[in-house]
Amino acid sequence: MTSIATAAVGSAAAPSAAATASTKIAGDFNTFLKMLTTQLQNQDPTNAMDPTEMTNQLVAFSQVEQQIAMNSNLTSLISLQQAQALTTSADLVGRKVELSGTTLPLQSGAAQVKLPVSGTATAAQVHVLDNSGNLLRTQVVQLGKSPTTWTWDGRTDSGRQLSDGAYTYSVAGIGPSGSALPMTATVVATATGVQRQNNSLSLMFGATGVGMDKVVSVD
Repeated sequence: MTSIATAAVGSAAAPSAAATASTKIAGDFNTFLKMLTTQLQNQDPTNAMDPTEMTNQLVAFSQVEQQIAMNSNLTSLISLQQAQALTTSADLVGRKVELSGTTLPLQSGAAQVKLPVSGTATAAQVHVLDNSGNLLRTQVVQLGKSPTTWTWDGRTDSGRQLSDGAYTYSVAGIGPSGSALPMTATVVATATGVQRQNNSLSLMFGATGVGMDKVVSVD
């Protein structure tokens, strides 16, 4: 729950794009108003501003003012919706979550890759890499009639134990003749928190954050 509170404070402190846009519009509005005031003060009494033109400018002022108010209201509405989503997502903490994508969180020395059932491909070759793309572990896993879960023990091919954190993986199917086939897999990990960053929610797995759009299922 601490990470949730910290995230909410951090997000509130950062200026949003909508707030920046509203500030710019407000600045332009004030500049335009000063220009009009100066124009009225310095106009030739014998050749005053066309009343129609002045009306058009006042209408433009009104529209800009309404836009500023609308942007402010939309920003408040989005913030409230995100706060509600953050609270709701807190129920995921401590639960097993299935994720799409290539992120592989290593938690307590273990990570799980869920492989599809056997079909055209009878086996899968899994590669685990670090954030720099260096190959750490390669494993061939036989597939069965139901989804197969391969558990990585956090060790490299040479047996070196790696620390918990964010890694990536890739998987390729292996056909009966040994040919490589395209394959899609998922990751199963335990959620440890929820954070709001850059106006979007991230589900946390230790120090690893994954977008909520990557959630496939929750156990």
